[in-house]
Amino acid sequence: MERELKFNESLLEAHTQLLETDPSVFLLGQGVVDPKGAYGTTIGLEEKFGKERVMNTPFSENAIMGIAIGAAIKGMRPILTFKRVDFLLLAMDQLINNASKWYYMFGDQMKVPLVLRLVIGRGWGQGPQHSQSLHGLFAAIPGLKVVMPSTPYDAKGLLISATKDNNPVVFLEHRWLHHTHGPVPEEMYEVPIGKAHIIQQGNDLTLVTCSHMSLEGRKACKILEEQGVSVEHIDLRSVKPLDKETLIKSVRKTGRLLVADPDWKSCGVAAEVIASLSEEAFNDFKAPPARVTYPDRPSPSSWALANHYYPSAKSIALQAFRTLRMPSKAQHILEKLLEHRNSAPLDVPDASFTGPF
Repeated sequence: MERELKFNESLLEAHTQLLETDPSVFLLGQGVVDPKGAYGTTIGLEEKFGKERVMNTPFSENAIMGIAIGAAIKGMRPILTFKRVDFLLLAMDQLINNASKWYYMFGDQMKVPLVLRLVIGRGWGQGPQHSQSLHGLFAAIPGLKVVMPSTPYDAKGLLISATKDNNPVVFLEHRWLHHTHGPVPEEMYEVPIGKAHIIQQGNDLTLVTCSHMSLEGRKACKILEEQGVSVEHIDLRSVKPLDKETLIKSVRKTGRLLVADPDWKSCGVAAEVIASLSEEAFNDFKAPPARVTYPDRPSPSSWALANHYYPSAKSIALQAFRTLRMPSKAQHILEKLLEHRNSAPLDVPDASFTGPF
Protein backbone atom coordinates (compact mmCIF):
# COMPACT_ATOMS: atom_id res chain seq x y z
CA MET A 1 0.00 0.00 0.00
CA GLU A 2 1.36 3.38 -1.02
CA ARG A 3 2.11 5.91 1.69
CA GLU A 4 0.05 9.09 1.46
CA LEU A 5 0.93 12.59 2.62
CA LYS A 6 -0.82 15.92 2.46
CA PHE A 7 0.59 18.52 0.07
CA ASN A 8 2.01 20.61 2.93
CA GLU A 9 3.46 17.50 4.60
CA SER A 10 5.27 16.56 1.39
CA LEU A 11 6.87 20.02 1.32
CA LEU A 12 7.89 19.65 4.96
CA GLU A 13 9.52 16.32 4.14
CA ALA A 14 11.31 17.83 1.12
CA HIS A 15 12.67 20.65 3.27
CA THR A 16 13.81 18.18 5.93
CA GLN A 17 15.63 15.91 3.48
CA LEU A 18 17.30 18.83 1.69
CA LEU A 19 18.54 20.29 4.98
CA GLU A 20 19.79 16.85 6.12
CA THR A 21 21.70 16.06 2.93
CA ASP A 22 23.08 19.42 1.79
CA PRO A 23 24.75 21.83 4.27
CA SER A 24 24.49 24.67 1.72
CA VAL A 25 20.66 24.65 1.92
CA PHE A 26 18.99 27.04 4.33
CA LEU A 27 15.47 28.43 4.77
CA LEU A 28 14.46 32.01 5.31
CA GLY A 29 11.34 34.08 4.90
CA GLN A 30 8.14 35.30 6.40
CA GLY A 31 6.56 32.85 8.81
CA VAL A 32 8.95 29.92 8.42
CA VAL A 33 9.27 29.62 12.21
CA ASP A 34 5.81 30.78 13.24
CA PRO A 35 3.59 28.33 15.18
CA LYS A 36 1.88 27.09 12.02
CA GLY A 37 5.15 26.89 10.09
CA ALA A 38 4.19 28.57 6.81
CA TYR A 39 0.99 26.57 6.31
CA GLY A 40 2.55 23.49 7.89
CA THR A 41 5.48 23.27 5.48
CA THR A 42 8.28 24.22 7.92
CA ILE A 43 6.99 23.08 11.32
CA GLY A 44 9.79 21.96 13.68
CA LEU A 45 12.64 22.72 11.29
CA GLU A 46 14.14 25.52 13.39
CA GLU A 47 14.29 23.22 16.42
CA LYS A 48 15.89 20.44 14.39
CA PHE A 49 18.39 22.40 12.30
CA GLY A 50 18.96 25.57 14.30
CA LYS A 51 18.43 29.29 13.83
CA GLU A 52 21.36 29.62 11.43
CA ARG A 53 19.65 27.42 8.83
CA VAL A 54 15.96 28.18 9.43
CA MET A 55 15.21 31.83 10.10
CA ASN A 56 12.37 34.31 10.11
CA THR A 57 12.90 37.58 8.29
CA PRO A 58 11.50 41.08 8.74
CA PHE A 59 8.95 42.52 6.32
CA SER A 60 11.64 44.10 4.15
CA GLU A 61 11.15 42.18 0.95
CA ASN A 62 13.70 43.92 -1.24
CA ALA A 63 16.43 43.56 1.41
CA ILE A 64 15.58 39.91 2.05
CA MET A 65 15.75 39.16 -1.65
CA GLY A 66 19.16 40.82 -1.86
CA ILE A 67 20.42 38.72 1.04
CA ALA A 68 19.16 35.52 -0.60
CA ILE A 69 20.70 36.40 -3.98
CA GLY A 70 24.02 37.26 -2.35
CA ALA A 71 24.05 33.99 -0.43
CA ALA A 72 23.27 32.05 -3.62
CA ILE A 73 26.05 33.77 -5.54
CA LYS A 74 28.48 32.81 -2.75
CA GLY A 75 27.60 29.12 -3.01
CA MET A 76 24.63 28.66 -0.67
CA ARG A 77 21.24 27.30 -1.76
CA PRO A 78 18.60 29.47 -0.07
CA ILE A 79 14.88 28.67 -0.12
CA LEU A 80 13.10 31.99 0.38
CA THR A 81 9.42 31.91 1.34
CA PHE A 82 6.81 34.63 0.86
CA LYS A 83 3.41 33.80 2.38
CA ARG A 84 1.78 35.72 -0.46
CA VAL A 85 3.08 36.08 -3.98
CA ASP A 86 1.87 39.68 -3.81
CA PHE A 87 4.59 40.53 -1.26
CA LEU A 88 7.32 39.67 -3.75
CA LEU A 89 6.32 42.63 -5.91
CA LEU A 90 8.32 44.79 -3.51
CA ALA A 91 11.47 42.91 -4.56
CA MET A 92 10.97 42.64 -8.32
CA ASP A 93 14.00 44.79 -9.11
CA GLN A 94 16.25 42.32 -7.30
CA LEU A 95 14.56 39.36 -9.01
CA ILE A 96 14.48 40.70 -12.56
CA ASN A 97 17.65 42.78 -12.73
CA ASN A 98 19.89 40.62 -10.55
CA ALA A 99 18.82 37.02 -9.92
CA SER A 100 17.46 36.25 -13.38
CA LYS A 101 20.34 37.87 -15.29
CA TRP A 102 23.45 36.91 -13.30
CA TYR A 103 24.13 33.67 -15.17
CA TYR A 104 24.01 35.41 -18.56
CA MET A 105 25.77 38.64 -17.62
CA PHE A 106 28.89 36.78 -16.49
CA GLY A 107 29.28 34.35 -19.38
CA ASP A 108 27.87 31.31 -17.61
CA GLN A 109 30.57 31.59 -14.92
CA MET A 110 28.19 32.59 -12.13
CA LYS A 111 25.12 30.85 -10.79
CA VAL A 112 22.23 31.83 -8.54
CA PRO A 113 20.75 28.63 -7.03
CA LEU A 114 17.78 30.32 -5.38
CA VAL A 115 14.26 28.97 -4.80
CA LEU A 116 11.39 31.39 -4.26
CA ARG A 117 8.44 29.70 -2.58
CA LEU A 118 5.43 31.87 -3.28
CA VAL A 119 1.97 31.07 -1.95
CA ILE A 120 -0.96 31.85 -4.24
CA GLY A 121 -4.71 31.37 -4.04
CA ARG A 122 -7.89 33.15 -3.20
CA GLY A 123 -10.12 33.03 -0.17
CA TRP A 124 -12.12 34.83 2.48
CA GLY A 125 -12.62 38.01 0.46
CA GLN A 126 -8.96 38.99 0.40
CA GLY A 127 -9.43 40.61 -2.96
CA PRO A 128 -7.10 42.30 -5.46
CA GLN A 129 -3.90 42.57 -3.40
CA HIS A 130 -3.76 39.10 -1.82
CA SER A 131 -5.24 36.71 -4.38
CA GLN A 132 -3.00 36.95 -7.42
CA SER A 133 -1.06 34.19 -9.17
CA LEU A 134 1.32 36.16 -11.42
CA HIS A 135 2.97 33.09 -12.97
CA GLY A 136 2.50 34.63 -16.42
CA LEU A 137 4.53 37.60 -15.25
CA PHE A 138 7.39 35.46 -13.95
CA ALA A 139 7.34 33.19 -17.00
CA ALA A 140 7.90 36.21 -19.25
CA ILE A 141 11.29 36.92 -17.63
CA PRO A 142 14.29 35.21 -19.31
CA GLY A 143 16.47 33.44 -16.79
CA LEU A 144 13.69 32.33 -14.45
CA LYS A 145 12.19 28.88 -14.23
CA VAL A 146 8.59 28.68 -12.99
CA VAL A 147 6.96 25.56 -11.53
CA MET A 148 3.44 24.99 -10.21
CA PRO A 149 2.85 21.57 -8.58
CA SER A 150 -0.70 20.29 -8.21
CA THR A 151 -0.12 17.05 -6.26
CA PRO A 152 1.84 16.13 -3.11
CA TYR A 153 4.11 13.92 -5.24
CA ASP A 154 5.00 16.78 -7.57
CA ALA A 155 5.33 19.25 -4.69
CA LYS A 156 8.10 17.25 -3.03
CA GLY A 157 9.84 16.27 -6.25
CA LEU A 158 9.75 19.73 -7.80
CA LEU A 159 10.98 21.46 -4.63
CA ILE A 160 13.97 19.10 -4.51
CA SER A 161 14.68 19.66 -8.21
CA ALA A 162 14.31 23.42 -7.82
CA THR A 163 16.73 23.51 -4.87
CA LYS A 164 19.34 21.51 -6.80
CA ASP A 165 19.02 23.72 -9.89
CA ASN A 166 21.81 26.24 -10.39
CA ASN A 167 19.53 29.06 -11.50
CA PRO A 168 16.58 30.80 -9.79
CA VAL A 169 13.32 28.88 -9.69
CA VAL A 170 9.95 30.41 -8.84
CA PHE A 171 7.93 27.77 -6.97
CA LEU A 172 4.23 28.68 -6.83
CA GLU A 173 1.98 26.72 -4.48
CA HIS A 174 -1.77 27.22 -4.24
CA ARG A 175 -2.89 27.20 -0.61
CA TRP A 176 -6.10 25.38 -1.50
CA LEU A 177 -3.83 22.43 -2.29
CA HIS A 178 -2.07 22.29 1.09
CA HIS A 179 -4.57 19.84 2.59
CA THR A 180 -5.02 17.64 -0.46
CA HIS A 181 -3.33 14.25 -0.19
CA GLY A 182 -1.76 11.61 -2.38
CA PRO A 183 1.04 9.05 -2.65
CA VAL A 184 4.54 10.32 -1.84
CA PRO A 185 7.66 8.09 -1.68
CA GLU A 186 9.76 8.31 1.49
CA GLU A 187 13.07 8.57 -0.34
CA MET A 188 14.43 11.72 -1.95
CA TYR A 189 13.43 12.00 -5.60
CA GLU A 190 13.29 14.66 -8.28
CA VAL A 191 10.51 15.61 -10.66
CA PRO A 192 12.22 17.07 -13.73
CA ILE A 193 11.60 20.76 -14.37
CA GLY A 194 10.15 21.31 -17.83
CA LYS A 195 8.36 17.97 -18.15
CA ALA A 196 4.56 17.88 -18.16
CA HIS A 197 2.51 15.04 -16.67
CA ILE A 198 -0.17 13.25 -18.68
CA ILE A 199 -2.83 12.63 -16.04
CA GLN A 200 -4.94 10.54 -18.40
CA GLN A 201 -4.95 9.57 -22.06
CA GLY A 202 -7.77 10.54 -24.41
CA ASN A 203 -8.71 11.04 -28.05
CA ASP A 204 -11.33 13.81 -28.37
CA LEU A 205 -9.86 16.81 -26.57
CA THR A 206 -6.56 17.92 -25.02
CA LEU A 207 -7.11 19.66 -21.68
CA VAL A 208 -4.05 21.52 -20.36
CA THR A 209 -4.06 22.73 -16.75
CA CYS A 210 -1.71 23.74 -13.92
CA SER A 211 -1.78 24.21 -10.15
CA HIS A 212 -5.26 24.25 -8.61
CA MET A 213 -6.91 24.15 -12.04
CA SER A 214 -5.53 20.63 -12.44
CA LEU A 215 -7.88 19.54 -9.65
CA GLU A 216 -10.79 21.29 -11.33
CA GLY A 217 -9.68 19.68 -14.57
CA ARG A 218 -9.90 16.22 -13.04
CA LYS A 219 -13.48 16.94 -11.99
CA ALA A 220 -14.29 18.32 -15.43
CA CYS A 221 -12.96 15.15 -17.06
CA LYS A 222 -15.47 13.09 -15.07
CA ILE A 223 -18.33 15.32 -16.24
CA LEU A 224 -17.18 15.01 -19.85
CA GLU A 225 -16.58 11.27 -19.68
CA GLU A 226 -20.14 10.74 -18.45
CA GLN A 227 -21.21 12.26 -21.78
CA GLY A 228 -18.91 10.03 -23.81
CA VAL A 229 -16.07 12.52 -24.30
CA SER A 230 -12.53 11.11 -24.20
CA VAL A 231 -10.20 13.72 -22.67
CA GLU A 232 -6.41 13.76 -22.65
CA HIS A 233 -5.60 15.72 -19.50
CA ILE A 234 -2.10 17.22 -19.16
CA ASP A 235 -0.76 18.95 -16.04
CA LEU A 236 1.97 21.40 -17.08
CA ARG A 237 3.83 21.22 -13.75
CA SER A 238 6.34 23.69 -15.27
CA VAL A 239 5.12 26.80 -17.04
CA LYS A 240 8.71 27.85 -17.82
CA PRO A 241 10.23 25.94 -19.51
CA LEU A 242 7.14 24.66 -21.30
CA ASP A 243 6.97 21.02 -22.39
CA LYS A 244 5.90 21.78 -25.96
CA GLU A 245 6.80 18.32 -27.20
CA THR A 246 4.20 16.59 -25.00
CA LEU A 247 1.56 19.21 -25.81
CA ILE A 248 2.11 19.08 -29.57
CA LYS A 249 1.99 15.29 -29.61
CA SER A 250 -1.33 15.36 -27.77
CA VAL A 251 -2.94 18.01 -29.99
CA ARG A 252 -1.89 16.11 -33.11
CA LYS A 253 -3.82 13.15 -31.70
CA THR A 254 -6.97 14.90 -30.48
CA GLY A 255 -7.19 17.92 -32.80
CA ARG A 256 -8.74 20.07 -30.08
CA LEU A 257 -7.15 22.15 -27.32
CA LEU A 258 -8.55 23.69 -24.15
CA VAL A 259 -6.28 25.42 -21.62
CA ALA A 260 -7.48 26.13 -18.06
CA ASP A 261 -5.14 28.60 -16.39
CA PRO A 262 -5.56 30.16 -12.90
CA ASP A 263 -4.58 33.61 -14.09
CA TRP A 264 -5.77 36.48 -16.26
CA LYS A 265 -6.69 35.88 -19.87
CA SER A 266 -4.56 38.44 -21.71
CA CYS A 267 -0.82 37.79 -22.12
CA GLY A 268 -0.91 34.78 -19.79
CA VAL A 269 0.32 31.18 -19.85
CA ALA A 270 -2.89 30.01 -21.54
CA ALA A 271 -2.24 32.49 -24.34
CA GLU A 272 1.36 31.28 -24.64
CA VAL A 273 0.33 27.62 -24.84
CA ILE A 274 -2.22 28.35 -27.55
CA ALA A 275 0.19 30.55 -29.51
CA SER A 276 2.99 27.99 -29.33
CA LEU A 277 0.79 25.11 -30.45
CA SER A 278 -0.79 27.20 -33.19
CA GLU A 279 2.70 27.85 -34.55
CA GLU A 280 3.73 24.19 -34.41
CA ALA A 281 0.50 22.25 -35.05
CA PHE A 282 -1.97 24.62 -36.71
CA ASN A 283 -2.99 22.17 -39.44
CA ASP A 284 -3.86 19.53 -36.85
CA PHE A 285 -6.62 21.60 -35.22
CA LYS A 286 -10.19 20.46 -35.88
CA ALA A 287 -11.61 23.40 -33.90
CA PRO A 288 -10.28 26.74 -32.66
CA PRO A 289 -8.28 26.38 -29.43
CA ALA A 290 -9.93 27.83 -26.33
CA ARG A 291 -9.01 28.93 -22.82
CA VAL A 292 -10.69 29.15 -19.43
CA THR A 293 -9.11 31.84 -17.24
CA TYR A 294 -9.83 34.70 -14.88
CA PRO A 295 -11.33 37.77 -16.53
CA ASP A 296 -9.01 40.72 -17.13
CA ARG A 297 -10.01 42.47 -13.94
CA PRO A 298 -8.64 42.56 -10.38
CA SER A 299 -9.92 39.86 -8.07
CA PRO A 300 -13.10 40.95 -6.26
CA SER A 301 -13.54 40.88 -2.49
CA SER A 302 -17.30 40.32 -2.59
CA TRP A 303 -18.24 36.65 -2.71
CA ALA A 304 -21.19 37.49 -4.96
CA LEU A 305 -18.69 38.72 -7.55
CA ALA A 306 -15.98 36.15 -6.76
CA ASN A 307 -18.43 33.33 -7.51
CA HIS A 308 -18.51 34.54 -11.11
CA TYR A 309 -14.83 35.45 -11.31
CA TYR A 310 -13.06 32.17 -10.64
CA PRO A 311 -13.51 29.25 -13.08
CA SER A 312 -14.43 25.79 -11.86
CA ALA A 313 -14.83 22.27 -13.21
CA LYS A 314 -18.21 23.23 -14.65
CA SER A 315 -16.62 26.22 -16.42
CA ILE A 316 -14.09 23.89 -18.02
CA ALA A 317 -16.74 21.36 -19.03
CA LEU A 318 -18.89 24.14 -20.52
CA GLN A 319 -16.08 25.36 -22.77
CA ALA A 320 -15.17 21.79 -23.68
CA PHE A 321 -18.73 21.08 -24.88
CA ARG A 322 -18.61 24.28 -26.92
CA THR A 323 -15.28 23.32 -28.46
CA LEU A 324 -16.70 19.90 -29.31
CA ARG A 325 -19.80 21.56 -30.81
CA MET A 326 -22.23 19.91 -28.39
CA PRO A 327 -24.65 22.83 -27.80
CA SER A 328 -27.30 20.94 -25.86
CA LYS A 329 -24.71 19.61 -23.40
CA ALA A 330 -23.21 23.09 -23.12
CA GLN A 331 -26.58 24.63 -22.31
CA HIS A 332 -27.29 22.03 -19.66
CA ILE A 333 -23.94 22.54 -17.89
CA LEU A 334 -24.35 26.33 -18.16
CA GLU A 335 -27.61 26.13 -16.25
CA LYS A 336 -25.92 23.98 -13.60
CA LEU A 337 -23.01 26.42 -13.41
CA LEU A 338 -25.23 29.46 -12.87
CA GLU A 339 -27.23 27.62 -10.24
CA HIS A 340 -24.01 26.69 -8.45
CA ARG A 341 -22.64 30.23 -8.57
CA ASN A 342 -25.77 31.69 -7.06
CA SER A 343 -26.12 29.12 -4.29
CA ALA A 344 -23.60 30.20 -1.62
CA PRO A 345 -20.12 31.72 -1.17
CA LEU A 346 -17.51 29.71 -3.06
CA ASP A 347 -14.49 31.58 -1.70
CA VAL A 348 -13.32 28.70 0.49
CA PRO A 349 -12.54 25.18 -0.70
CA ASP A 350 -14.36 23.28 2.06
CA ALA A 351 -15.55 23.54 5.65
CA SER A 352 -12.16 22.53 7.06
CA PHE A 353 -10.68 25.89 6.02
CA THR A 354 -11.29 28.39 8.79
CA GLY A 355 -9.13 31.31 7.73
CA PRO A 356 -6.45 32.55 5.40
CA PHE A 357 -3.56 31.47 7.60
